Amino acid sequence: MDRDTLLLGLAAVFAGIAALMGVLAFTDSLFLLLVSLPFGVTAYLMWEHATGRLARRLREREAGRRTTADAEAGPGASRSRLGREARRRAEAGRRARGGRRAGGTANARAGPGDTRGSPAAGTGMPVREAYRELGLSPGASRGDVKRAYRERVKETHPDSGGDEEAFKRVNRAYDALRDD
Repeated sequence: MDRDTLLLGLAAVFAGIAALMGVLAFTDSLFLLLVSLPFGVTAYLMWEHATGRLARRLREREAGRRTTADAEAGPGASRSRLGREARRRAEAGRRARGGRRAGGTANARAGPGDTRGSPAAGTGMPVREAYRELGLSPGASRGDVKRAYRERVKETHPDSGGDEEAFKRVNRAYDALRDD
């Protein structure tokens, strides 16, 4: 039994105790309502931790603190998640357009019809290989890419018996093709 399953079980037990004390508070003594509150809070925090939401919320809060300094740095800088994503993509695009290789070809992401095989920005996987990994022909539509990705994820996800390395390759392939 893994740690998260154990935490979820304990959270259920604490939630049951809190619910029972809450019901008894209305039939017996309102003091039990105060006693049930710590059990309810404990159950909630255990559930948040076991599902990973607590850690994700803490990471988002920390990222928000880090971007506060960026937002104060200049106008147009956003503290929202969408603003951060837009800035990150714009910066990646500027780097990709600005960088030239020795052969004179741009280090930019290849388009859907491009079969040169140059790596997509930030993924390290050539576009041609990404299409092959998802079982698509070059130039497939965005909808086809998304459908193929979802099917391949279902097959390769480690939680459903798939191979972790294959799952990582599928994710890299989708990252390489999703913004084309």
